Amino acid sequence: MELKKEQRSVLYVGTYVPRECGIATFTNDLIMAMDKKFNPVLKSEILAMNDAGNNFYNYNDKVSLQIDESDIKDYLDAANEINSREDIKIVNIQHEFGIFGGNCGEYLIPFLDVIKKPVVITLHTVIPGPDEARREVTRSIINKASAVVVMAGGAKKILNEDYGIHDSNKMFHIPHGVPQVPFSSKNAKKKINLENKIVLSTFGLLSRGKGIEYAIESLPALVKKFPELIYLVIGETHPQVRKKEGESYRNMLAKIVEDLGLKNNVRFYNKYMTLKEITAYLSATDIYISSALDENQIVSGTLSYALGCGKAIIATQTAYAKEVLSKNRGILVDFRDPKSIQTAINELLTNTSLKKNLEKNAYQLGRKMIWPNVAAEYLRVFNKVIELREEVIKKFPAIKLNHIVSMTDNVGIIHHAKHSIPNRKTGYTLDDNARALMAAAKHYGIFKSQQSLRLVSTYLSFIHYAQTDNGRFHNLFDYEKRPLDKEGSEDSFGRALIACGYVVSSKVHENIKATAKFVFDNAVKSVGSLNSLRAKAFSIIGLYHYYKRYNHEDIVDKAKSLADSLVDAYDANSSGEWEWFEPCLTYSNSKLPESLFLAYLMTKNEEYLETAKKTIDFLSSTLIVDGKLMLIGNKGWYHRGGERALYDQQPVDAASMVQTLLIAHKITKKKSYYSNAVLAFNWFLGKNSLNQMMYDEVAGGCFDGLSEETINLNQGAESTISYLLARLSLEESKLTSPII
Repeated sequence: MELKKEQRSVLYVGTYVPRECGIATFTNDLIMAMDKKFNPVLKSEILAMNDAGNNFYNYNDKVSLQIDESDIKDYLDAANEINSREDIKIVNIQHEFGIFGGNCGEYLIPFLDVIKKPVVITLHTVIPGPDEARREVTRSIINKASAVVVMAGGAKKILNEDYGIHDSNKMFHIPHGVPQVPFSSKNAKKKINLENKIVLSTFGLLSRGKGIEYAIESLPALVKKFPELIYLVIGETHPQVRKKEGESYRNMLAKIVEDLGLKNNVRFYNKYMTLKEITAYLSATDIYISSALDENQIVSGTLSYALGCGKAIIATQTAYAKEVLSKNRGILVDFRDPKSIQTAINELLTNTSLKKNLEKNAYQLGRKMIWPNVAAEYLRVFNKVIELREEVIKKFPAIKLNHIVSMTDNVGIIHHAKHSIPNRKTGYTLDDNARALMAAAKHYGIFKSQQSLRLVSTYLSFIHYAQTDNGRFHNLFDYEKRPLDKEGSEDSFGRALIACGYVVSSKVHENIKATAKFVFDNAVKSVGSLNSLRAKAFSIIGLYHYYKRYNHEDIVDKAKSLADSLVDAYDANSSGEWEWFEPCLTYSNSKLPESLFLAYLMTKNEEYLETAKKTIDFLSSTLIVDGKLMLIGNKGWYHRGGERALYDQQPVDAASMVQTLLIAHKITKKKSYYSNAVLAFNWFLGKNSLNQMMYDEVAGGCFDGLSEETINLNQGAESTISYLLARLSLEESKLTSPII
């Protein structure tokens, strides 16, 4: 999608911070996510809805327009101002009945009548069985919108059956956004001074509809069994409630606590919480309680946040809870029933495996709901209405070493992780440490970081230790550094050559290069005995990097011999539409054409270049489907003439595509190769078959795989290093130095 480089803005209409309101928080979080992903190409502005007569909120410069909810003239003036602004391309209205004036918020209708820009409505409330006034206002608003976003699948059914909205083409389900937090947080309870406590919590603006009294009444029998139990009621009274009835609800709750003798077990935190505070309390929570009393509640931001934090959740049977807590993501209890809540809490505190299963399932769903994924979904909807910008993201995350540092000890990088925590039982592999060595050397070459230089020494030391007397390597080691194999795979041998060859030609210190050269020289004498095509390709890549520093003819001769065998494999297996080296596509596929691109640079053999171009073009056309990278799944691969396996997709394959396409671009200057490299990298950023981020921006790690319905929540060495290599390769591509 090629668009003119003009200023393009989305105007978001809703309440906005510092107004204390759930919609205000949502609007703020949404535009922050949109800006992080798409600014400066796409700007965000706010039209802030003010409660009647209150125009004194200390807004930031995102707010360009304001409306007094009770002043119909404000609506019309704002609509005319929006029409006059060429840069505002689309308007997104956060709709909640209580923030617009008139009967059931009907003042929004003349605003929509006047406005000439396309409008997307996000419905925060969809009430089944509405009265006639609410039904007609809702129908009128939806009919005037170009697209409608709902936050629960059940809302579409209600709109169809109870409101007579049958245009499914304009209805889109985008979940409520949630912050990105680690699945498990070390010292979370210590940070809020609740060590050794069983923490239950509820958060949000207080009102009688929260049903918190029933949660409190469930506690007396529980605290006798679990005296260390504490229930946190987090959040101030809703401002609109406080205007009408003051703190009467909070006072009632406090009296219940006193009457039941629970003063040591219930705490009220009476303040409007920042996102940082909310996530801190949720991270420390063992069980989250949502005791809402409205069975028709179609969305809950607080319940969504608890899902995003991977909490064991107990919730009353609201429409939203029944939808999101299905499939063993939480426990549903009856309305206004303390005994039901008590039974559920007791079950979770006495059944550890049940609690862990609920937490994992909740977090798995929460990953789909993180704000970067939600922002990408909003852009997709906006683009269906009016072409705003490409959905391929060219604004990449900052480069972090956090996770590989946490995965690395004084021996090397640990093979697997349990979520984001190193799993020491899995030991170490040469494969991982070779990849990590290249990543650390790349990072040092770009940033001259002492941290990455220390990592280079650690990983190179591991590879030196893994090398045997005959120049080959062990691949698998236990945590005590004992080798678990007689000799490692040919692939791991090739990866070690890549890493050592890269270090030899890198910008690290000469004494480090000397060690890498020593290891490489001992190993390279074995390349002639390799059988695996991928091991041959890896070795060519290693030879290329070594050759950049030492222009030895014997290195070129070895590369020619290996490259010739790849071309022979291509000649033997390619036919018609199958332009490939083998009768199947498996893993690290792009490394085969990549090695021929680099062999061409060493030899200027045009046959290598032509074969490289044919095969990377075939691979790209196979893997790029409907504007997304669809990797070959490792559950069955793709055999010529058969059905391709789509899952599980692996980060190492996405990273390989990024690196190969960047090299193809540098050699051929063909722009489509660079565009496809960026598209391939977007696989990590959510442009994949699940539309989910594979990169964890908080931990700095990458999830281990993408299956048909979920992502693998573990962040092991291979996945994280693969992401980092792809990201660093894109960073390197900005440099002007020639490839050889």
